[in-house]
Amino acid sequence: MKEAYVALGANLGDREASLREALRKMAALPGVQVLRISAVYETEPVGYTDQPAFLNMAAALAADIPPEPLLSHLLKIENDMGRVRTLRWGPRTIDLDLLLYEDVVMNTDDLTLPHPRMEERAFVLVPLREIWPQDQMFPWEEKMALLQKQAGIERLGRLEDLCLAKRRK
Repeated sequence: MKEAYVALGANLGDREASLREALRKMAALPGVQVLRISAVYETEPVGYTDQPAFLNMAAALAADIPPEPLLSHLLKIENDMGRVRTLRWGPRTIDLDLLLYEDVVMNTDDLTLPHPRMEERAFVLVPLREIWPQDQMFPWEEKMALLQKQAGIERLGRLEDLCLAKRRK
């Protein structure tokens, strides 16, 4: 099994429910196991800014399938959850970006690994850092610290804690 990292984001509808559903669907994929998930962060949109704030998080997966089929599964999950691609960086029910797949480096028409813009985004690096293996150096530590100071990113807590708090209200 190879270790892969996925960034999750949602800013339409019940954002928390979308993150939970995407994680459930990823865990149900053949040859995929969800190993670790980060806390949830609320972030301001990047690129196209006239849209609601996002909830973002990251997941570490163990994958027994190559990167391209994994990406196809992620895109199918997006599609099944109502993702419509009309505006680049626009609002979305769910966004699943394959960030890393072990130490694979590739650049095809369909997939670039590592993800080409992940180093520019605090909403990717901050949750990714949280689930990075403790025994490995996080290669983007300095970059993340700089971005985090500039970006509007707020840690809301663990997904399960948010769900419980919501039920108590």
